[in-house]
Amino acid sequence: MSSFVCLVELHLHFGEASDLKAKRKHVQSLKTQLRQRFGASVAEVDHQDKWQRATLLCALVGGRDVENRAAALERFAESRCPDGCSAERDLLSLVDIRG
Repeated sequence: MSSFVCLVELHLHFGEASDLKAKRKHVQSLKTQLRQRFGASVAEVDHQDKWQRATLLCALVGGRDVENRAAALERFAESRCPDGCSAERDLLSLVDIRG
């Protein structure tokens, strides 16, 4: 069986957040849900000082089905951020990483 890593970068917009505290509440909740539902490693990688924007990087590891899990993760994030969510996805095999 081949091993894969799928990286999903989520660009989020929180239109209702009125300050950093409100945004952080939304981001922390979403990060926890992504970890619990999908077993993803999640980090906020950009826009920490912006009160309506956030960029999360999620990593999923597994077999070829990891791409389906990544698609489900994207749909879930989009449903939690109705003000705006875009995603970029990269699938890498173990051979690609070592190469």
